[in-house]
Amino acid sequence: MKIWAVSSLLAALAIFAFFFASIASGAFFGAVWLSDVGEMLVLVLVLVLACVLFVASTLFFEAMRHRD
Repeated sequence: MKIWAVSSLLAALAIFAFFFASIASGAFFGAVWLSDVGEMLVLVLVLVLACVLFVASTLFFEAMRHRD
């Protein structure tokens, strides 16, 4: 179960890092990676996925803590 907790936490971090890099590159360098529809999908779907993965990893860690 620990591998699921760590891997879901790392996946959430990677997804959020992609979102942050996309926003930062547009803000500081004027570089646009995605179209308007792509940005909408990143904003809505990817951030929801990152939140779900973060909650799942938190629940995995809590289950491991209560098992001991």
